[in-house]
Amino acid sequence: MQGKIVKGISGFYYIHVVGAGIYECKAKGSFRNQKIKPLVGDNVEIAILDENEKKGNIEKILPRENELIRPAVANIDGALVVFAAAKPKPNFHLLDRFLVMMEYQHIPAVLCFNKTDLVDEEERKRLQDIYAAAGYPICFISAKEQIGIETVKEQIEGKTFALAGPSGVGKSSLTNVLQSEIRMETGEISMKIERGKHTTRHSQVIPLSKNTYLMDTPGFSSMYMPGFEKEDLKECYPEFVALEEQCRFTGCSHIHEPDCAVKEALSEGKISTERYENYCTLYEEIKDTKKY
Repeated sequence: MQGKIVKGISGFYYIHVVGAGIYECKAKGSFRNQKIKPLVGDNVEIAILDENEKKGNIEKILPRENELIRPAVANIDGALVVFAAAKPKPNFHLLDRFLVMMEYQHIPAVLCFNKTDLVDEEERKRLQDIYAAAGYPICFISAKEQIGIETVKEQIEGKTFALAGPSGVGKSSLTNVLQSEIRMETGEISMKIERGKHTTRHSQVIPLSKNTYLMDTPGFSSMYMPGFEKEDLKECYPEFVALEEQCRFTGCSHIHEPDCAVKEALSEGKISTERYENYCTLYEEIKDTKKY
C-alpha cells in the first residue's frame, strides 16, 4: 500500500493513504543502517500490521523529486515564501536568503506579503518594484481580513507547496484561512521585539483540496545549503541570469568587473538596489565562510 508521510514525531510517521485514512508507522531498521531518514512529503510503501488500529511499517521510500535540508522535507512543487508587509517590517536580506535557497534547489517560489491591510498602496508598490525584475509571482494578502486569499489558491492549486518564512508573519493564520480541517495554533507577536514565537513545532502536510497540499514547516530564520559556493549565488538571482551574456567577462561576479550588464541595469533602475546590495552582502558572507 502506498501513501504520503504527512507528519513525523519521535520516530513515528503518519502516512496518508488516499481513501483509507492515516496510518501510524515506524520505519524499518534497515533505513537507519543505510543512514536514510524518511522525510515529511516522502511517498512510501507500507505494510499493514493492524488495520483496526491503523498501524504499519514503512517498507520502502519511493524516489524523491527533491528535498530540502532545513526544513527537512521532500517532494515539493513550490514554496510559498511568506513575509509580513508590516509588524514586523520585512527583512529583505532574510527574504533574499529564502529565495536563493529555493533557486538553488530548483524549487519555484511564490512571494506572499501578509498583513497588507496595515500598509498603504505606495508601500505595496515599493514591495512590488523590488521583486518585479526577478519575475516572482507576488500575492498581497491579509489573512486576518481574508483579503487576496483567492490569488494564493490560484498559485498553489493542484500542487504541493511548502510554507516558508520567519516566525510571526502569519503563516499559521494563512493556513487556517486556506483550510478548515486542521486548526494551527496561532502565536502572539512580542510587541517589544516583533518576533514570533515558534508555534509550528513539526513539519506536516495539510490537504487543502483534491491534489492540493500545503506543507507547513517550523518557523526558522537561517538558511543551510551544503556545497554552495559564491559562484553559485549569481545563478540564484533570475534578473542577473537574464543579463549575464551581456557582461564583458565570462563568469562575471557582477561586483568588481568593468562593463557589467548587471551593474549597468542597476544604475538605470532596472534592478532594485535592495536586491543588489543583498547579493553583495551574501557574496562576501559566503566568500568569508569558505576561508575557514
